[in-house]
Amino acid sequence: MSDPFLAAGASIEPLEGGWSGETFVAQAGGERTVVRIFADPRHPEHAAEIQASLLRLVRGLLPVPEVRDLKRADHEAGTPALLVTEFLPGVRGDLLLPTLGAEGQRRMGGAVGGVAAVLAGMPTLRAGLYADGDLTIQPFPTDGPTWVERHSPALAGHGWSPADLTRLTRHLEKADALLATVDRTTVVHSDLNPKNLLLDPDTLEVTGVLDWEFAHSGHPFTDLGNVLRFDREPAYVDGVLAAWQARQGTNPKEAAALADAADLVAVIDLAARAGSNPVATRAAEHLRAVVLGRPSK
Repeated sequence: MSDPFLAAGASIEPLEGGWSGETFVAQAGGERTVVRIFADPRHPEHAAEIQASLLRLVRGLLPVPEVRDLKRADHEAGTPALLVTEFLPGVRGDLLLPTLGAEGQRRMGGAVGGVAAVLAGMPTLRAGLYADGDLTIQPFPTDGPTWVERHSPALAGHGWSPADLTRLTRHLEKADALLATVDRTTVVHSDLNPKNLLLDPDTLEVTGVLDWEFAHSGHPFTDLGNVLRFDREPAYVDGVLAAWQARQGTNPKEAAALADAADLVAVIDLAARAGSNPVATRAAEHLRAVVLGRPSK
């Protein structure tokens, strides 16, 4: 490639913690940047443009990197899209949280809960996927199999019986009924967990909200559900929910219930892919515990 970050004297190496294999740290002229290459054919056509637009949309409201360069895919030349952003300081939240005592967990929870609450306050007109760089919302399809039906073959392959799947369907129906009590949609990061957050290890403030690959327009409690999916240390949860209540007004008990309900669809999707990566396997264990009252086999 003949991009500026590969000029003479520049260096590039994989970003630590990046699972996609498409994210790199480049250094040139004493400056570091993050380079995301959209080579995987599973990316939506305008993925790089969508992520660049989202970063520009929320910048100033959330600590996100500045977009330095955007190159669209050239199908004739066979080159993928490329997004270059500012390199932000901080420690990944998933590395920082286990090192903290209760007070630190509470402070970090407050910072993370504040991010989720800001996103939940960014209204959209309808639910759906972002289709292009203008952030046009393409509504989710309303026909086809139900969510549980779509994932039943994979879940059955992981030991879910017909009776288990019936219980899962009922659980999801109850969750949908609860979510319907909140009649609005917002910008959703959709992968808002400590791994995708950078924090100052001294102040425990969030310095970077990363990886907007799965962002969409959806239910305002979705990101809160992601935040609370696995990290359940009492002090951390208290901090998250206190920050949410301060900005959104929902009391902690109701917010936690709505968060769990909003996260269920994502957990089902992950659980159907148990064994493919550590997060999916952990989600499968979580889903079994929540719906069936027993751990994964």
